[in-house]
Amino acid sequence: MTCRLFGALYQPNLALLPIGDHFTMGPREAAYASQLLNVPAIVPIHYGTFPLLTGTPDALRELTKDQPVEIVTLQPGETLD
Repeated sequence: MTCRLFGALYQPNLALLPIGDHFTMGPREAAYASQLLNVPAIVPIHYGTFPLLTGTPDALRELTKDQPVEIVTLQPGETLD
């Protein structure tokens, strides 16, 4: 379990997880990865650029509603400090 290993060794405070659900993992897999990583915040990436990519930040929020994790959705060009 690479995610669990990274979480245990490095204790990241942020994860950038793909949620597109076609070429990458989707919201379901990203929610599970966030549990393994044990991160307090996720920035969803690789979604919404064309119709084939069906995963959404709202779907990820729904799947992580019972986890202590914040979903940070950025708009193109927006930064996070």
